[in-house]
Parts: sequence; structure tokens; C-alpha cells
Amino acid sequence: MTAATNWNDLEQKIASSVKLARRPVAVTFLDSAPTGVTQFSGTEPSGCSFWRLAAAGKTFFTLPENHFNCAVGAYTHNIPLSPERAAETEQTLKLMFDIGYVKPEEVPQIPRLAKTPAAILYSPLGDSPAEPDVVLFAVKPSAAMLLNEATGRAGVAAGMPALGRPTCMALPATMAHGSIMSLGCIGNRVYTGLGEDEMYLVVRGKDLPKIADALGVITGANSALQQYATGRRKDLATI
Repeated sequence: MTAATNWNDLEQKIASSVKLARRPVAVTFLDSAPTGVTQFSGTEPSGCSFWRLAAAGKTFFTLPENHFNCAVGAYTHNIPLSPERAAETEQTLKLMFDIGYVKPEEVPQIPRLAKTPAAILYSPLGDSPAEPDVVLFAVKPSAAMLLNEATGRAGVAAGMPALGRPTCMALPATMAHGSIMSLGCIGNRVYTGLGEDEMYLVVRGKDLPKIADALGVITGANSALQQYATGRRKDLATI
């Protein structure tokens, strides 16, 4: 991977092979604030809310304090809350424990970033000014199937089961293991507008060119197999 990678070409190449309900989101974890990029101004209720803004076409970066409204997202992104906000993590977890959403013993198993980012860059994939650490695809299961098969052909499939709540743990899990399929969680669906019939496929940015190449082979193979299966169903199904 080099700085010459054309992310817009990659987005268009992938979009020509699979149906994308919204633009893929590029996320980059940085050691310092980027130059020439707009700093986020305002508030959002969660870290995944920034995915919604990027999918809608905005390119910007956040600082750690922009994530303080989301105790769970701050945890998965290894962002320590300010002392006056630290109690919110315990309050949020207590609520989740009390209503049976998560068990206390599950918390240590939730993937986290290895270190706290100084800034986080968000953008639509094609507009990314830097190599993304991860790229999020919000897709229907049929498109997730094709993308997942492409990661396998490209040799970057993690071989892990689909993840659930919290959705944001898919980002550190992807960075550590490779492509991750996420079924999403209720908070993410509310904050991002993810549909009932949509899910996520998350891949590392550095792997995207070979995934895009593999996707061309996979979509062609699936088209041929669809015709094959359709013929067999017509000839062999008796009910």
C-alpha cells in the first residue's frame, strides 16, 4: 500500500460489484491532529454517530473529548473519560447489567484499541485523505455475503464469528484480526440509522485493494452459480 492509492477508484470499483445502501466509511486513528482537515464541532451521542456523518459525505476529525458522551465507545477506543465523566461508565454498565443486556464477565472480553488515539479521522472512503485503518460497509446480507467471500479469497478473512454488541468493538477487532462481520447493536442502529435488514462488514484499509480485486472474481462466480442453481431448482425441485 502506498500513498498513491486512489480510494475513490476503489470505492467505485466495489460499488460496481455490490449494492451499497450508503457510502463506505473510512476511519483512521492518528497520533496527532491532521492538517487540512476540518475539526468536528458540535456534539453527538455516540462514537458511531460519526459514521453516519461520514457516510453522508463529511470528512472531519474528532478529538478524544468528542467521544465523552459514549462511555462504551470510549472504552472500545481506549479513550479515558475526564474525571467528571468517569462515573458515567459505571452508570452505563450498571444499566446494561440491570436490564440483562450484558453480563459483567463479558466486559473484559470486549476488544479495545491498543492505545488512545490523539485524533480520529472520518470520511467517505473515496474522499479519505489518508490510508484508513478500517473501512466500514453498511450492507444488506446478500452484499455482506459477497464481501465476506472476497475477504476469504483475498486471504484476509479473520475466521471469527459475527460480532454483536457493542458494534464499535468491530473496529479494534478488525485491526487485530482482519475482516469482521458485525450484526450491529440497538444503540448503533438508533444513532446511525442502520436498517433492520442491514449489517456491517469491516475490513482493514491496507487490505482493501486485494479485496476489491477478489470481489470481481467472487461476483462473477456467484452470477454463474446463481444460474446453475436456478436451473437445478427448475429441473429437480418436485414441490
